[in-house]
Amino acid sequence: MLHIVDDEAVVRDALLWLASSRGIAATAYDGAAPFLAFVQAGAFDTQGDCVLLDVRMPDTSGIAVFDQLAARGLTARLPVIFLTGHGDVPMAVDTLKRGAFDFCEKPFNDNQLMDRVQEGLAASRQASGKAAVQARLATLSTREREVLDLILAGKMNKVVADELGISMRTVEVHRAHIFDKMQVKTAVELAGLLK
Repeated sequence: MLHIVDDEAVVRDALLWLASSRGIAATAYDGAAPFLAFVQAGAFDTQGDCVLLDVRMPDTSGIAVFDQLAARGLTARLPVIFLTGHGDVPMAVDTLKRGAFDFCEKPFNDNQLMDRVQEGLAASRQASGKAAVQARLATLSTREREVLDLILAGKMNKVVADELGISMRTVEVHRAHIFDKMQVKTAVELAGLLK
């Protein structure tokens, strides 16, 4: 989902039309407050999210909105492309160094902007997938993490049992729990997920 945050109705309408012409689902916000309410709700799209953010808005600047996203650790999940008619090189460099996905000046090239939006959506999907894997890893117990490490090292259940000083049956139970929690069926699939 493309999130367009701009105080100018004509810009929002043009960007909504442009996104729909490329088959990109989009929603528009007339300022920072409604967009931040969406962020607070955390109803992110499983197909990825990308934000087109105006730098100058009357209620809260785009830079301040970006700072809030960065403080919450959301800039990978919500890649931000700044759109501004009032930018300068130091501002662009600063925001890019702090994690902005891109910085574009108005007027912009439609095709280049939508290509960057597509790339932002892809980056968001990738970050979302990594976050999901990390969340699943966090559900593993300490012993399951130990068993996981030995499985990833290619060790057989008997070797794992010997190294950890537990029974082979206990290793099998831990292995089953790991596969269930990580949502995989084989050790190869598990290794691919965690590479």
